[in-house]
Amino acid sequence: MVTNLSENHSLLTNWIAEIRDVAIQNDRLRFRRNLQRVGEIAAYEISKELPFDLVETQTPLGIHESKVLRSQPVLATILRAGLPLHQGMLNYFDKADNAFISAYRKHHNDGTFEICLDYMSCPSLEGRIVIISDPMLATGSSIVKTIQIMREDGAPAAIHVVCAIASSVGIEYIYRECGNDIKIWCGDIDEELTAKGYIVPGLGDAGDLAYGTKMQS
Repeated sequence: MVTNLSENHSLLTNWIAEIRDVAIQNDRLRFRRNLQRVGEIAAYEISKELPFDLVETQTPLGIHESKVLRSQPVLATILRAGLPLHQGMLNYFDKADNAFISAYRKHHNDGTFEICLDYMSCPSLEGRIVIISDPMLATGSSIVKTIQIMREDGAPAAIHVVCAIASSVGIEYIYRECGNDIKIWCGDIDEELTAKGYIVPGLGDAGDLAYGTKMQS
């Protein structure tokens, strides 16, 4: 249930290399655009697994039997870092409903942290296909908490998770806490996670690189 989009070389691997590169990361516009591109590729790949219906399309010269999405997914993202990745998927799923989740790490003096989820704006998720985007799947705690709260709100038909970089630890945590029916799509997968929960080699703080540094809470 995990797809590493970097397993086979494509343009996506070039964009992943650029978002990791400290010499290129200084260009925020390019960093955001590359995250959008990852989201676009992920949307295209996910679309191959979604149900379609055959409909009659009237052309100027006749009728064509066309394949169209049976229903639109709900695109959900975790603010603020997830916005460029989300926009990339919205470029392709341009009629999708949207959901926004405010989740962040609250750091403690002893070096530990907890995930605080203060806000979620979303349509009804009952029976819907939900695609959650977050550029960095590190510990997996934000995604797990998001999925748990969404399931309390309704029963999605399917849940997909899209990230630019994932850690093996985070992937395992999602399956342990949420079940193995979650489909995870990664731009790439790194094995190492530091004691503070950062992916190595990773790419740094995606939110800061996209939008500038922030005050720590």
